[in-house]
Amino acid sequence: MAQQRKSKSIELLAVAELRRRLAENNTAKQFGFELMEAKPAKVILRMNVNEHHLQVHGVVHGGVLAALADTAGGLASYMACPPGTRVATIEMKINYLEAVEGGSVTAEAIVVRIGRHIAVVDCDVRDGSRRLVGKALMTFFVGPFRKNRKKRHV
Repeated sequence: MAQQRKSKSIELLAVAELRRRLAENNTAKQFGFELMEAKPAKVILRMNVNEHHLQVHGVVHGGVLAALADTAGGLASYMACPPGTRVATIEMKINYLEAVEGGSVTAEAIVVRIGRHIAVVDCDVRDGSRRLVGKALMTFFVGPFRKNRKKRHV
C-alpha cells in the first residue's frame, strides 16, 4: 500500500512537471497545446484549431499536426521514465489520413517499447469527431545527456 502511494505521488509530480514544461515550451504555447491526460507511458494533448494553424487551402498544416504528435510522444516517453530523464526525438514518421478544417485535434501517444536509451511511441491524431486524421510512429532517445560535450566543428 505504501509503495502504491509512493508510485502515485511520483506520477503526480511527473504530471505537474509536464504541465510546467508545456507552459514554458514555445511551440506548445504558439500552437495552444493542452494536456488532457497523462499516465505512465501515455499522454493525450489537445489543440483548438485557429486560423494561424491553417495552410493556404484552409486545412491544418501537416507540420502543426506533426508538432502535436511529436510533443505528445515526447511527453509520453518522459512519463515512462524515471523522474529527471531527458527525452529527444530521433525519428518520426507520420501519415496524414484526412484533412482537418476546424474544431479541435487530439494526439494520443502511447509508448510501445522502452529500452535503456530508446523509446518507440505510437500516436493517433484525431479530429473533434474522433476521425483518425493522422498516424505517427516515433523513436526517442531517453536518458541523460552528456554535460560539457565537445562542440563539433563542421
